Amino acid sequence: MNYTTKEIAEITQSQIIGDKNLQIHHIAFDSRNIYSTLKTAFIAINTHKNSGEKYISQAIEKGIKVIISENFYSEYDGITWIIVENSVKFLQDLAHYHIENQPIKTIGITGSNGKTIVKEWLYQCLWNEFPTVKSPKSFNSQIGLPISLLQTSEKHQVGIFEVGISKPQEMKTLEEIFSPKIGILTHIGTAHSSNFENELQLIKEKLILFKNSEIIIYNGDNEQVCKEIKTQYSDKKLISFGLKAHNDVKIVCDYKDRNQEILVQYFSEKFSFPANQRDEATLTNALAVICILKEFGFTNEKIVEKINNLKAVEMRLESVNGVRNNLIINDSFNLDLDSLIIAYQFINQYNREEKTLVLSDIFDVKNDDVSLYHKVAEITNQQNFKQIFLVGNQISRFQEKFNAKTYTFSTTRELLESQQLNSLENQLILLKGARIFEFEKIKSHLELQKHDTVLEINLNAILHNINVHKSLLKPETKMCAMVKAYSYGLGGYEIAEFLQHHHIDYLGVAYADEGVDLRKNGITTPILVMNPEQGSYDVIIDYNLEPEIYSLRVLELFANQLQLKGIQQKYPIHIKVETGMHRLGFKEHEIDELVENLKKYNVKVASIFSHLSSADAPEEDDYTMEQIHTFQRVSSKISEALGYQPIRHILNTAGITYYSDYQFEMVRIGIGMVGISANPKVKKQLQSAVTFKTVISQISEVKQGDSIGYNRKYKAEKDTRIATIPVGYADGIPRLIGNKKGFVGIQNQKVSIVGNICMDMLMVDLQNIKAKEGDEVIIFNGNPTLEEFSGYCQTIPYEVLTSISRRVKRIYIKD
Repeated sequence: MNYTTKEIAEITQSQIIGDKNLQIHHIAFDSRNIYSTLKTAFIAINTHKNSGEKYISQAIEKGIKVIISENFYSEYDGITWIIVENSVKFLQDLAHYHIENQPIKTIGITGSNGKTIVKEWLYQCLWNEFPTVKSPKSFNSQIGLPISLLQTSEKHQVGIFEVGISKPQEMKTLEEIFSPKIGILTHIGTAHSSNFENELQLIKEKLILFKNSEIIIYNGDNEQVCKEIKTQYSDKKLISFGLKAHNDVKIVCDYKDRNQEILVQYFSEKFSFPANQRDEATLTNALAVICILKEFGFTNEKIVEKINNLKAVEMRLESVNGVRNNLIINDSFNLDLDSLIIAYQFINQYNREEKTLVLSDIFDVKNDDVSLYHKVAEITNQQNFKQIFLVGNQISRFQEKFNAKTYTFSTTRELLESQQLNSLENQLILLKGARIFEFEKIKSHLELQKHDTVLEINLNAILHNINVHKSLLKPETKMCAMVKAYSYGLGGYEIAEFLQHHHIDYLGVAYADEGVDLRKNGITTPILVMNPEQGSYDVIIDYNLEPEIYSLRVLELFANQLQLKGIQQKYPIHIKVETGMHRLGFKEHEIDELVENLKKYNVKVASIFSHLSSADAPEEDDYTMEQIHTFQRVSSKISEALGYQPIRHILNTAGITYYSDYQFEMVRIGIGMVGISANPKVKKQLQSAVTFKTVISQISEVKQGDSIGYNRKYKAEKDTRIATIPVGYADGIPRLIGNKKGFVGIQNQKVSIVGNICMDMLMVDLQNIKAKEGDEVIIFNGNPTLEEFSGYCQTIPYEVLTSISRRVKRIYIKD
């Protein structure tokens, strides 16, 4: 986009205060991810869940000079304001005007599944034929779609945009913003369908997007889709694709037979292509791509070439620990200007002072070399990298345009052989390269350890699960995320940093040393210490941690330590009330004495809280309600006596889902972040956030009667194949699930663990599964699930997760 502040105000009928002639090329909506302040405006988006105006000061601190907001704040000097009536509506109106005035062929993709895959594959096929723009990641909502549309410029000939909805009436608004010339309807399924009465209502809502489309390409395997689309849009050009015989575009061979190529029939034409992946979803998505390529005039030979070159869509950025305390961010699937900006936004969530960039040539036909690399240098210089390694002959010619200390190499091999990467320490290292440069070799070189056994943590799923629980709360209710016990085994600092990035209100740890580690790693969010040991009061104060106070003795000892350290301001503490857990906390009869002491000590009560013993047990509802009523009574008494209202919280994860009427001012979430819930309705909405997986080390043929493992505790019941898996009780696998008491997953099938579990290995009976050495093994979350695996272990998911050894590498992924 390219508008003046005056033009933006006129287009959206908004008020302008300040300079009317400033050029705006970008609109930032997340103060954490402002990659460049040049010609950038920050929009404070207000929704029912959050107010973007809270982050205006952060945007201004980063150098933003233009603010788009529903309210004017006079305390900021030198800022131009565009004052709008509704921030979301402003964004939508501007995007609609912008896309309607671009000479661009637009493709709109909607459906339940496959939108992002089809979008990315189309982009791979089209970008080097036509200047093409696409929506980043899964930006397809009421806010995400307008942001995507504003990326377009006069340079682009093709735009590919996802459009997603989660409830009725949303598509009408989106269609008023964006009317694609070509519409694609992918698979209709259960994803995002919980708010619709039935599948037909969902289909009708999706089809609204194509109201003004010229061509509609749709998955015809769904009978209701076929009927409805022909009823509504018989006057348009309709093309159906799918695996069923009635479709216009279909597969006319046994696609499961790997000895033959995939034979496609496009109306009366037939052509074939080889395919390694032959699952129905992949093939159906490929047919959608073929339909578009045909509409763009591609020959069958060209289409086969394009399909053969499609790469699996990596739906995530990967962060792994590196040698010498480096953190490696690997984003080397594809590389263009848009994805480079997204990568820069992603790394801004990490609190690493020193950053290094490894960047390759960019194959981007939207720009000539000079303008492209000048732009790359411009946005890269905003990131304050300590050093930059440029790989490729094209980008190396522009070395002097980069402000940081910059080294150039013709190939990835040349960079690795130079050994210059070996000197990096305590760095965040971003690997951003085109696939041809094989930056995965750099990742392997820099990675901390080579270990086939990993605990994979999906940060997006954690955020999703938090938001599911937040949807049960009032917008103003605060949330404390429990990150004790190494964040339930997921990793302390990494999880805390992600939660801080997403503005969690409080973090909770068990012991002071956990909080100290977080502070040392740049965590500034308030931290509640649940079990403050007497010897830790000194470091609690030094690192600005907030202790739980559960007895008069502890209160006196902590107050004395404050006095010894000469603390002048009132120090925040958290009062634990005993309501029925019978673990820690003040009894009701102690409250009067507690209040007297609170008034004489140099402390301020930040919160009053208690703990429900049985919130996940509906049969104990009467007891839970008794606890809640006791808490209400006692906390009110404390607040009245103090003369101010501290935060109150009693609900844990289960409490949020069953007793949200008693959320008070804050709730605490723990295992719910992982995707576990005792409430079946909530459980359906959650996503699994953690997967424990490894690979098969070796496969052996054993005869009936042969013994397996230590002490010959298991003997083969028949001739079979035994796979050895490199994970054992030192990794957190309990010995009690050996000898056919537990299972792991191979090729989505459960296989029995046989023999005694060893320290570093276990063995499984493959039976008829045609697995090979190196194949993936799921310990849990898939088949089996974490809950199922916990059942084998005769325990709960909490214990399983916290028992996973630190030697198991944690990998953090983010879509």
